[in-house]
Amino acid sequence: MVDLRVLSDDDWKLWRDLRLAALAEAPYAFGSKLADWQGAAEERWRDRLRLPGARDLVAYLGDEAVGMATGVPTDPYTVEIISVWVSPAGRGRGVGDALVAAIVAWAAESGATSLRLAVRRDNAPARRLYERAGFRDAGPNEEDPDEILMQRNLPGAA
Repeated sequence: MVDLRVLSDDDWKLWRDLRLAALAEAPYAFGSKLADWQGAAEERWRDRLRLPGARDLVAYLGDEAVGMATGVPTDPYTVEIISVWVSPAGRGRGVGDALVAAIVAWAAESGATSLRLAVRRDNAPARRLYERAGFRDAGPNEEDPDEILMQRNLPGAA
């Protein structure tokens, strides 16, 4: 069973360890690079967990942290999903589905009417995860030609 934990900036060491593991294990999946974050000071990690209105989650299988995801409000009605990663030990065990479902539920409870995200064109497993969660292709990401945008409407959307 997947257990999810909401983080605060006091959990910066856990977030740091997972983020560095994600950037090392799946560098193709992120805009950030491992070198951008290695050696970052505590305050930078805390600041990342202080994004205004954000929800940062870590997924556990037993006592092992095996995944993470963040939802960030971009306006009063839209949440962007970022920093999604599941460790090899958590893949195929419902971890990604649980993380995305929790961000979707939190966004809906917060009054958002849509969610969006960017994903690498060639990251087929991530695209399948998001499609299972109801996201649809919303076209290319003009900021990064290697990514597509995906979007999902929530109840209450026009």
